[in-house]
Amino acid sequence: MSEPAFTRVAVLGVGLIGSSIARALQRYHPGIPVQLFDADAQVRQRAAALGLGQVQDTAAHAAAGADLIILATPVGAMAQAAAAARPGMAHAVVVSDVGSTKQAVIESVTPHLPDHALFIPGHPVAGTEYSGPDSGFAALFDKRWLILTPLDDPRPAYATAVTRLEEFWRQLGAKVARMDAARHDLTLAITSHLPHLIAFTIVATAEDLETVTEADVVKYSAGGFRDFTRIAASDPTMWRDVFLANRDGVLEVLGRFSENLAALQRAIRWGDGQTLFDTFTRARRVRREVIEAGQDTAAPNWGRDPS
Repeated sequence: MSEPAFTRVAVLGVGLIGSSIARALQRYHPGIPVQLFDADAQVRQRAAALGLGQVQDTAAHAAAGADLIILATPVGAMAQAAAAARPGMAHAVVVSDVGSTKQAVIESVTPHLPDHALFIPGHPVAGTEYSGPDSGFAALFDKRWLILTPLDDPRPAYATAVTRLEEFWRQLGAKVARMDAARHDLTLAITSHLPHLIAFTIVATAEDLETVTEADVVKYSAGGFRDFTRIAASDPTMWRDVFLANRDGVLEVLGRFSENLAALQRAIRWGDGQTLFDTFTRARRVRREVIEAGQDTAAPNWGRDPS
């Protein structure tokens, strides 16, 4: 393993992503001090009990002396976390985040950072439906994409910081890409945000059906519904913030999705089997491309243990 890109890391927010960063650092760079803070006292206590790092009682104390600060809170709380950490931010400290929407985070966080900070927004495209400090694991970022959306900052130190942050994530097992914030938000709206919105809606709709009992829904959920429930089990606070923060991107792709859904509805009503077949064939091709890109497994039953 090469020399670490940073010498002291502060993680603000010890949920799935924050605790996974701490665990990954313990695996790949056990000598680097990791300073943690979470606004929830119970989470701080649990993080300390798990030995995830040096748990501090304030965000400013966690930020003190760090050359990298990662905001790992829900996106709606990142501005508050940045403001609370500001008194402890060292000169030329690199500040990043892990939010799945970028334009809103940039707009909300930037005003709370000192001029000497180097803010490089980021997003690890990795996660599970679980949350909290117990849910993290060191391999979460292995072979997953980490997207950076650097700002238009002309300072030479900024370009150097971006390169260092790329190396930091590669050392934790991730693949790194750069894109602008607008492109990121539209891309994630279709690949992540809309699927979650659909899953939440389908599961809520099933619960609302008066002609089907909840017991039947649960009992016969071995098909596609079961996989929607896994997605719908995700942290409601995090996803509430995501949809509010990326409303423009979500509404754009939701409009396109609604048009396509209406077309399929007409095809079913009119018995247009060719339209259904063509649409399903296109979708199947995308599934193969996802597997070929290494973003999922082709193993039967999505790699689940059949036992």
